[in-house]
Amino acid sequence: MSASMARSAPSRLHYAWIVLAVTFLCLFVAAALRALPGILMLGLEQEFGWSRPAISGAVSVNLLVFGFSGPWLGRWMDIYGPKWVCVISIALLTLAAGACALMNELWQFYCLWGLIVGIGSGGTSIVLGSALINRWFRERRGLALGILGAAFSSGQLIFTPLVMQINTDFGWRPGLLILAGLLGLIVLPLAAWLLADEPEQKGLSAFGAPSQKHAAPQDEVIAMREVVVRGQFWLLAVSFAICGFTTSGLFQTHLIPHGIEHGFSEMTMAMSLGLMGATDIIGTLFSGWLCDRFNHRKLLAFYYALRGLSLIGLPYVESTQQLMLFSVVYGLNWLSTVPVTSTLTADLFGRRNVGVVFGWICCAHQIGAAAAAYFAGYLHSVFSNYNLAFVCSGAFALLAMLIVTRIRE
Repeated sequence: MSASMARSAPSRLHYAWIVLAVTFLCLFVAAALRALPGILMLGLEQEFGWSRPAISGAVSVNLLVFGFSGPWLGRWMDIYGPKWVCVISIALLTLAAGACALMNELWQFYCLWGLIVGIGSGGTSIVLGSALINRWFRERRGLALGILGAAFSSGQLIFTPLVMQINTDFGWRPGLLILAGLLGLIVLPLAAWLLADEPEQKGLSAFGAPSQKHAAPQDEVIAMREVVVRGQFWLLAVSFAICGFTTSGLFQTHLIPHGIEHGFSEMTMAMSLGLMGATDIIGTLFSGWLCDRFNHRKLLAFYYALRGLSLIGLPYVESTQQLMLFSVVYGLNWLSTVPVTSTLTADLFGRRNVGVVFGWICCAHQIGAAAAAYFAGYLHSVFSNYNLAFVCSGAFALLAMLIVTRIRE
């Protein structure tokens, strides 16, 4: 079918949805891999005798490298296209995850997980999703970003209980090898085959956009030195740093050890994270739907307020029923900030600059996540519990609520 016929055939699935599906798969499995440290922590402590701050330090390095590689990889996505940045990143994740199963020294964990997985994560993050979705979609953009946000949750939902069970029965290495195999044998070939950088490469216009001959001019590419002098950038960056502080760095690293110390079993904590993932799929998709219809600034403020209150209440959770209720409330809010923040970035700075600008905003997110991963481990070594870490993170989320009210759309 010719390109003109493809554009005129209303019944044919627009290729934007294929790009969305493949991107979802990339983020889905990569997110499952990034969620492993909380599951592996006790096994690494027991087998190698490494301290919890030392293991948390490697996770912090991973999150920092993840964050700082995002802007550079995002700029390469803007210039050279997202596809091959994604393919190379998946290859790095595959090799590093497989090699981690062979490690026996702490410095190897820092090199493999901290550096290589960190770089690979930067190219398989929501920065990749934002770069592709803002090129391929004009309508349903918030929904598409919400679907990609749900990729993080569904990866956690499916893999966390499974990997926890494998970890309990066979040790921590098989789970790493399974995810490395999925990345190398399924995700990598599909990304190389089906991803496309631009609708024009398929003879199409973006979904919901006018035909190519009537399309509006593309956004101007702007330098980051012009972006960083704008107050709007810093409001988004600081609020997203708090988002990282109150989610991935804290929860994926320390929630399972916190729950076990409070008398919950490993499988109960795995099911708690899985339930968070299930409800976050609903919350993130609903957030994307709301993002297409309502004021972004007010949505963000509400999300951070709900997150802050739930985190402050976490130290008082004592029963399984309370834990599952917390999982539902927190899960609905976990990644709901992603589609709103990404959409605001594109609207404020232009769709052709999403890779680098949102990359730097995500860098701030990872700095916050790295700080939470390390300092929560440090506070635990001082106070022998995580209560102060969770209360402080809740207070920061309430601060983020105030920050985003200053954003002007």
